[in-house]
Amino acid sequence: MSHPSSSSPSAVPSPLSSLSPLPTVAARLRAAGCVFAEDEARLMLSAARTPDELAAMVERRAGGLPLEHVLGWAEFCGLRIAVEPGVFVPRRRTGFLARRAAALAGRRRDAVVVDLCCGSGAVGAAVAAAVEGVELHASDIDPAAVRCARRNVAPAGGRVYQGDLYTPLPAELRGRVDVLVVNAPYVPTGEMGLLPAEAREHEPPSALDGGPDGLGVQRRVIEEAPRWLAPDGHLLVETGGRQAPRTAEAVARAGLVPRTAVCEELYATVVIGSPAGDGLRRA
Repeated sequence: MSHPSSSSPSAVPSPLSSLSPLPTVAARLRAAGCVFAEDEARLMLSAARTPDELAAMVERRAGGLPLEHVLGWAEFCGLRIAVEPGVFVPRRRTGFLARRAAALAGRRRDAVVVDLCCGSGAVGAAVAAAVEGVELHASDIDPAAVRCARRNVAPAGGRVYQGDLYTPLPAELRGRVDVLVVNAPYVPTGEMGLLPAEAREHEPPSALDGGPDGLGVQRRVIEEAPRWLAPDGHLLVETGGRQAPRTAEAVARAGLVPRTAVCEELYATVVIGSPAGDGLRRA
């Protein structure tokens, strides 16, 4: 999970700082175990409109609610992504997935992009912000996530559908998708208990639990992907580093040429499925 940056444009002094000094707020957060207490305090002071609202925000955070749920937004690829309690918070590492997708979408004019298992819609919103003229569609099974995603992709004219994977997508998208970007759950069921408490207690299990080996949802997505991709379309799937070989195998079984991209700085791994003959596979 990402942590706040003291250089964030939102981390600016607030009139409330005279009523609740930064050290006081930071001390309360630090006592509750918040590692980045000062940065979080600055963000809350800049966001709260009244002392009572600030106090409530501090107590919610001290009680274990993720900072992003307290603020109502998460920073992702330079965007403020709306997130409400119970919605999966976009991770910093997923910015690698978004940037890879944007690079491919930028190779063509008016690219059709689908953000599957979209959660808050952060990846789709980031791609649309980076590439002009994108036709953006997204889907998720969780109603709260869909509500957030609709807010987040609205500036790009994106459309969000509620349902299981491809089921709610318009049939006319079959065979037209240039970039299919997927951040499906990939935590093995047996490792769910190892996740940070913020994730276990405040995010939907459906956004995290990928089945016995973590790849159950991925396999379903990958198997059907060729029916939705344009002839020269690309599939991008975020996965775990140790799971990447099996994700790549599933991509190959679906008839696409897999390539694994890794960002060591972000501990991010993306498997890209490209059509045979596309030069991307040799990149």
